[in-house]
Amino acid sequence: MLGIWSTFFSSVKLRELTAMVSLSRRQLLNRTGMGLGAIAMASLGTPGRCFAESPSYDPLHPLQTRDTHFPAVAKQVIWIVLNGGPSQVDTWDYKPELQKRAGQELAGADPRTGFFKTSGKILGSPFSFRQTGDSGTWVPEIFPFLSKQVDKMAFVHSCYTKSNNHSPALFEMNTGMNRMGFPCVGSWLSYGLGSENDNLPGFVVMTDAKGRGLPKNSAQNWGAGFLPSVFQGTRIKDEGAPIDDLVPISGMTFKRQRRVLDSIQLLNQRHLDRFQEQADLRARMASLELAFRMQMTAPEVLSISNEPHHINRLYGLDDGFSGPFGRQCLIASKLVQSGVRFVQLYSGGSGNEQSWDGHLNIEENHRNFARETDQGIAALVTDLEQRGLLETTLIVCGGEFGRTSDGQGGTKGRDHNPHAFTTWFMGAGIRGGVHYGKTDEFGYKAVEERRHIHDLHATILHLCGMNHEDLTYRFNGRDFRLTDVEGEVIDSILA
Repeated sequence: MLGIWSTFFSSVKLRELTAMVSLSRRQLLNRTGMGLGAIAMASLGTPGRCFAESPSYDPLHPLQTRDTHFPAVAKQVIWIVLNGGPSQVDTWDYKPELQKRAGQELAGADPRTGFFKTSGKILGSPFSFRQTGDSGTWVPEIFPFLSKQVDKMAFVHSCYTKSNNHSPALFEMNTGMNRMGFPCVGSWLSYGLGSENDNLPGFVVMTDAKGRGLPKNSAQNWGAGFLPSVFQGTRIKDEGAPIDDLVPISGMTFKRQRRVLDSIQLLNQRHLDRFQEQADLRARMASLELAFRMQMTAPEVLSISNEPHHINRLYGLDDGFSGPFGRQCLIASKLVQSGVRFVQLYSGGSGNEQSWDGHLNIEENHRNFARETDQGIAALVTDLEQRGLLETTLIVCGGEFGRTSDGQGGTKGRDHNPHAFTTWFMGAGIRGGVHYGKTDEFGYKAVEERRHIHDLHATILHLCGMNHEDLTYRFNGRDFRLTDVEGEVIDSILA
C-alpha cells in the first residue's frame, strides 16, 4: 500500500515538474514568490513606448510600412562611409594657413589627440584647391566629378567624436555609442519606418568594393543590437554570390520551398504558442519569410548586366580603378528605386593604408581613394536626380573622425583626430551650397557650432519624419534611443 502511494506522489511531482519546465518566464514570475516578480516586471514597462507593445507593430510582419511622427521629406537614406578617417583639411575644409606656415610649430597641439606620436609641426596639404560653383566652395583637385555637385551639398565642418581609435569611433558613428551592443542608425530607421518593399530588406550594406576586408568591428557596424534581429543590415558581398543561398539549390523549386517553409513555420508557431514571449523566434520567422521572397526580387535588383551603355559610362564601370565602387553606387541607386530604406556603402577595409587611414603618405592614400570613389558618388547623384529620386533620397558622406593638422612623426601622413572632421549632406530636405560650423585656422579643432554624431543622427531621423526623442525601444527596464539623452537637429542645413 505504501509503495502505491509513493508511486502516486512521485507521478504528481513529475507532472508538476513537467508543467514548470513548460512555463514561460512571465508565467514563472506569476506563479512564484506570490507574484511579486510579475508586479516588478510590469512596473518596468511603459505602454506605447515600444513597438513590441504597440498595436501598429506586427511581430510577424515587422517590415511593413509604418506611420511617421510627422510628414517625412526623405523616404530613403544612402550613407557613404569613407572608412578610416579622411583628412578634413585635404578634402572639404580648405585652410590656406597650412600652406603658408607649413613646417612651423602647431600652437596648442596635443600629443594625446592622435593615436600615434605626431610631429607637432604643421603639414601643408599636397593638393591644390580652387573655388567652384555659385557657392564658391573650395574643392581639392582629387574630386573633379564631385566639384560639379557642390551647390547641392551642405557641409558640416564642425563634427567631432569622443574617440580617436577606429573601433569605438565606428561604433559611435553608426550607433551613437562608442561601445558595442547598440543598434545602428540603419536598424533604428528600419524599426521606425519599415520597408516599402516586402520582398527586400529595409537595410542593406556594401563593404569595400576592392576586397580589402570588412571595417573594424565587422558586422557589428550594421547590427541590430537589442532590437529584433530582423532589423539588422543585410550585407551584399563584394566577391562571389552577392548574398548566400539567394538562388535555390538544384531541384528545389519555389513551390517545394514554399511547402518546406510552411512546415517549418508551423512547428515554429506551435512553439511560439507555448512561449509567447520569445521575440527572437518571431524575428527568425519573419526573416525566413523575407529570405524566401528575396529570391524572387533581389537577383534582378542586384544585377547590372542589363543596364544601358550610358549608365555604365556614367558610373565609370569600364574603369578598373573606379569601376568597382561605381558598381556599388549603381546598385545603391537600384535599391532605393526598389524601396529599400537605408543603404550604407563602405569605401576602405581594415588596416593602415587599406582605407582612408593615411598615416604614412596622405597624398598617395587620399589621391587613390578619391579616384576610386569620386566618379561613382557623383554619378549616383546625377542618376537619382534624373529619375526624380534625389528629392526623396538623403545622401550622407563622411568618416568616423578626421586627421591632424600636423604630420605624424617623420612621415608625410596625418594621425587620427577626433576634434574635427567634415560630413556632407545632399538631397531630400537639404539646402545646397551651405557651409555650417568652423574649425580653427589650421582645421585642428572645431571651434564654432560643434556637432556630435548625435546631432547628425537627429537630423537624419528628422528628415525621415521621426522625432529622435520619441523613437524608443524598451530594453532592460529603460527606454533607449539612437541619440541617447542628447542630439539636436541641425536646422541651418535644412531647406
